[in-house]
Amino acid sequence: QVRFVQSGGGLVQEGASLRLSCAASGRTFSESAVAWFRQAPGKKREFVAAFNWNGPNTYYADSVKDRFTISKDNAKSTVYLQMNSLKPEDTAVYYCAVDTRWRVEPAREHGLYEFWGQGTQVTVSS
Repeated sequence: QVRFVQSGGGLVQEGASLRLSCAASGRTFSESAVAWFRQAPGKKREFVAAFNWNGPNTYYADSVKDRFTISKDNAKSTVYLQMNSLKPEDTAVYYCAVDTRWRVEPAREHGLYEFWGQGTQVTVSS
């Protein structure tokens, strides 16, 4: 079982930055992928960013590439999403998630992720 505590959302103006945190407990993630997804009102949950816990690469949706950065702190078992140059279309509830099954690259389909954070609201005003 994995448990997450998310934090860091809020209301900001266009162009601002936010950092989301996802602190995990309950198991190690050596064979896991960790991802951020988001869901806007009336829309499907979409992939934002991910990495394999022990891998060197990070993966991003085209819509956030060069603006968002996913990272981790091994000692704290915490994953971060640094969001810069925020746009109104980034407004959504953001979720961290874990897929404990090893894959060459992290999956981008939310249905393949087994454990989820509670979600945190990010609202960007224009």
